Amino acid sequence: MDWTLEVAFLPVTDVDRAKDFYTRIGFNPDHDQSPSDDVRFVQMTPPGSSCSIAFGKGIVEKAGPNAGPLMLCVSDIHAARTQLIEAGVDASEVDEQPWGHFVYFTDPDGNDWNVQYLPYRYES
Repeated sequence: MDWTLEVAFLPVTDVDRAKDFYTRIGFNPDHDQSPSDDVRFVQMTPPGSSCSIAFGKGIVEKAGPNAGPLMLCVSDIHAARTQLIEAGVDASEVDEQPWGHFVYFTDPDGNDWNVQYLPYRYES
């Protein structure tokens, strides 16, 4: 039996602002539904990912930000950083470690993200 992680829930204070932020950095807006006045469910997926994020009204009851960083994995860390910067995100410089290269950023609600590039996966 496979166990797959397909959705990570994020606390947000402004659903429209969060949706705009993640759309600007390239996430696909998969769902935006309001089955009642008390619930709004937004699901967004990074390009090429099998795991989405979800947020909205009545979705995550705990106040933000998330408990720890979420990680995106990319094949080109410099292109990823450039895309974030061009989208108006305050992304860190590339942090090159012996085990991988990283860029860090935070969304408008204080949710932390790492972008990871592992050279050994792409360099031969």
